[in-house]
Amino acid sequence: MPLDPQAQVALDAAAAIGLPPNHTVSAQEARANSKLRPRPAGPEVAKVEDRNIPGPGGEIPVRIYTPAGSGPFPILVWFHGGGWVLGDLEQADGVSRHLTVGAGCVVVSVDYRLAPETKFPGPADDCYAATEWASENAASINGDPSSIAVGGDSAGGNLATAICLMARDQNGPALAFQLLVYPVTMRDFETVSYEENASGYSLTRDSMKWFWNHYLASDADASNPYAAPMQAKSLKGLPPALVITAQYDPLRDEGEDYAHRLQDEGVSTKCTRYDGMMHGFFANPSVFDKGKIAVDEASAAMKGAFGR
Repeated sequence: MPLDPQAQVALDAAAAIGLPPNHTVSAQEARANSKLRPRPAGPEVAKVEDRNIPGPGGEIPVRIYTPAGSGPFPILVWFHGGGWVLGDLEQADGVSRHLTVGAGCVVVSVDYRLAPETKFPGPADDCYAATEWASENAASINGDPSSIAVGGDSAGGNLATAICLMARDQNGPALAFQLLVYPVTMRDFETVSYEENASGYSLTRDSMKWFWNHYLASDADASNPYAAPMQAKSLKGLPPALVITAQYDPLRDEGEDYAHRLQDEGVSTKCTRYDGMMHGFFANPSVFDKGKIAVDEASAAMKGAFGR
């Protein structure tokens, strides 16, 4: 179907700001520019707390969102997008609030180290450490250690896939669910969706090449399943998944291919493509009607996985 009119309005508004494409500037400039983009606020939650938790490279800042009620609540450990280069707790604030309210869970939003200052596997190691911390310290955040999910959008979805693989391979926390929103799952710029959506729809092929070049320490890392989960020999034994993709997104095909692999290898998985939408729509449910529908779908899926 054609591009959704709300998506076109958002693209026009972004173009009016006049910021240069990420791949034409330094990582530091791209981060500064990203802060100039509007960030719609999310709903009120019962409690928000910033903490620093132990990590492999020093303390990791996290922001903990608690819903109304008595608890203990299920826990979602959330990893923001931004190509492993951009993003922070503020960028993830709105969507974290929506998921806290929608799923009735504690959300632990993770401010992992960014590339290129910290290349793979540093960001993934931070996210795994945060997931272990949430499991081991659930009681301190009014959480239920037997109901833990991981999730993320874009590069955050990539990190969520990696944490599921790590947890399985390293006998780590038992995870109840994975929420993968237009996840990066492989380094392949020649898929049909990359060809169809190389430019003009928010995320571009040139920017994805720039993100990957910043993230990986070497080309060999593109074959590491913790960096590119489609490289995993097996996906068996991973937690149930919801994979959300967008029609006008270069990452569409790799997200859907990963979902199909999960299904083929016996993992309970639902994959939903949002036609007419572009990369980034999920994090803006107050801007995109289909963003709200997608957040509602994700919230309902987590409630089901948590047995709520």
